[in-house]
Amino acid sequence: MKTFLKKKILIPILAITVFFAGSAFQNDFFEIAKQIEIFTTLFKELNMNYVDETNPADLMDTAIKSMLNDLDPYTRFYNEQDVEAERIRQTGDYTGIGAKVRTLKDKLIIIEPYKNYPADKAGLKAGDEIIKVNNITVANYKDDAGELLKGASNSTVNVTYVRQGKQHQASIKHSEIEIDAVPYFSMINDNIGYIVLSKFNSKISAQTAYAVKDLKAQGAKRIILDLRNNPGGLLHEAVNVVNLFVPKGQLVVTTKSKVKKFNRTYYTQKEPLDTEIPLVVLINGKSASASEIVSGSLQDLDRAVIVGSRSFGKGLVQRPKKLTYGTQLKVTISRYYTPSGRCIQALDYWNRDEEGNAVKIDKTKYNEFKTKNGRPVFDGGGILPDEQMPITKNSPITQEILNDFLIFDYATNYYYKNTVNNIDNFKLTDSDFKAFKSYLKTNNFTFVTETEKALNKVHEKAIKEALDDNIKSDYNRLLNNLKSSKDVAIDENKDQILSLLTDEIVKRYVYREGLYDYYKTHNPEIKKATQILSNITTYHDYLR
Repeated sequence: MKTFLKKKILIPILAITVFFAGSAFQNDFFEIAKQIEIFTTLFKELNMNYVDETNPADLMDTAIKSMLNDLDPYTRFYNEQDVEAERIRQTGDYTGIGAKVRTLKDKLIIIEPYKNYPADKAGLKAGDEIIKVNNITVANYKDDAGELLKGASNSTVNVTYVRQGKQHQASIKHSEIEIDAVPYFSMINDNIGYIVLSKFNSKISAQTAYAVKDLKAQGAKRIILDLRNNPGGLLHEAVNVVNLFVPKGQLVVTTKSKVKKFNRTYYTQKEPLDTEIPLVVLINGKSASASEIVSGSLQDLDRAVIVGSRSFGKGLVQRPKKLTYGTQLKVTISRYYTPSGRCIQALDYWNRDEEGNAVKIDKTKYNEFKTKNGRPVFDGGGILPDEQMPITKNSPITQEILNDFLIFDYATNYYYKNTVNNIDNFKLTDSDFKAFKSYLKTNNFTFVTETEKALNKVHEKAIKEALDDNIKSDYNRLLNNLKSSKDVAIDENKDQILSLLTDEIVKRYVYREGLYDYYKTHNPEIKKATQILSNITTYHDYLR
């Protein structure tokens, strides 16, 4: 066993030594080599002498991930399976059942079946709980149970699932799955086109160009680009999307790093499709990375009006680095800057609070920059829309409801209890909101505010100092007041909660494509965008 361990340790040591010897960090080489030597001697002694049997691979995996956790969440280690998942994310092509799945401890939850793909054809619906895959019980499977649903094209996987308390079985035939980066585009009225951009994979600029050309052929003289909930992706594809609407040779983004070769400027390389057509870009708190490059660049160049809520604020660029045995390191190499010179990174991962969470950059530290026309824009906090809409920004209590999947679960129950004949006329009522509030209570929804956390800390200190008896009545009164305030907060966020519930319920009846159709006449952000584009004077007023 000792000889085997020495061999397992020696190979990574040699690989790491060769890597660093040929890297650009020569000035740090001694310190790096010293720390590697300390770690490898510790690793060897631990595996050889620990009282119980150890698993060197698991220990190393934990060590690597713990080390990376001290950096930003985008610097990550990928094993061979993770590398394949990343390839799928960037291309949008894979073999599977065609459904978005959530992995829990004892089951797999279908979050969204894609229309006309295998899971949908087999009859699976959002909310179905898969408890068995072929002959394997999910609750007894120690690894990622989601892997059980994968397989070669045309192979079959048998699943047992629970729907509304009853067990069912289905056979699903794997097929090639192609998830479009532009899943939907359509005309909103006679002269306004609408395009949804869901992710920045290798196909997005080509698919966006196709959508623009098609809509213009249908009569579109104005365009809405929907980047809401788009988490980003490939930087060069973001540049290519901007290139559709700005001239060749325009600066779009700059990256700056401590490593000189990563300092780059990205200019548009092709002739544009249309540099004059009025644009509105929709963003929200889940628009990140490449989405922010597109929206930020078009804002800086006064090429589009941005509508919605402040974006996520990811101003960091990653690059994959191949490691041994088919693994990879995705490492943050630089920060990016929009044409005005701003970096919109919102979280400071190198300064954390008492709980180890990255802190947001204080607004007082934001710096002002100017757009092409001289409008003020700011760094440090994502992209701030030109037209802000409060309903699009999730409040803390709404976010907790979403995180607990209570809106998702309520929509599942609603779907099986209600028939909707005409989805275009669908609208939740005050009685529906009242029913949802009862549902929250039935499911013991709790939400700890920052105020409560601070109050609890004060109480803990009072106990240590034997002062708790003196403040007990005041403490309990404050807690009761906070509870009442939280009940009021749910009512204050009624419009936002009903909007999120509506989206989830509509998807159950008419899939995501139907939701986009529903958006065209009901979504408040699209209504505002349409209003702006319908009056060309109003549109240009935003950009002056």
